[in-house]
Amino acid sequence: MPTLALYAVDLVAVTILTFGLYFPRHRRRDLVVAYLGVNVGVLVVATTLASSAVGAGLGLGLFGVLSIIRLRSNELSQHEVAYYFAALAIGLLGGLSSSTGWLGVVGMGMILVVMAVGDHPRLLHRHRSQLVVLDHAFSDEAALTAHLEGLLGGRVRSVSVQRLDLVNDTTTVEVRFELPRGGSPAAPVRTPARTAGALA
Repeated sequence: MPTLALYAVDLVAVTILTFGLYFPRHRRRDLVVAYLGVNVGVLVVATTLASSAVGAGLGLGLFGVLSIIRLRSNELSQHEVAYYFAALAIGLLGGLSSSTGWLGVVGMGMILVVMAVGDHPRLLHRHRSQLVVLDHAFSDEAALTAHLEGLLGGRVRSVSVQRLDLVNDTTTVEVRFELPRGGSPAAPVRTPARTAGALA
């Protein structure tokens, strides 16, 4: 497959990924630049490495190191990491597909389909995760779970106590819960608890 055609397919794919999937759903502009930049950078360098005497394995190793540095430089949520690697993978497939033909194009399509379905707002939309700070120290997990279910208006699926402060009488807990059908998260209350963080 001609290199220019692969470039065009890659640009269409990363445009769909960034402006068709990520930005309408999450609205974070700085990561739009990151996704576009890493995709085009990987595409160009991978194409150069594939057509030179330098081993492609060395190039992929370098990009792995750069990716680790990038991901450690700023806190990213799990779905943002997934989009980041999707953009990187699309660039790699575009740069290395000159020898595999349509297989790379099919791979790009698979990545877009998986991201479109996996990150769809209606997929598992009743399952939420929240960091909660309670103004009472709960040492009993059953009592903590019952209190959170009443506070959040859903069925608690998992509770992870981050901090139990017996001196200041507070509990910091990460809770994963499921809303009832047609339900919505309970409004934050001042007593007996206050919530911190955003629903995910």
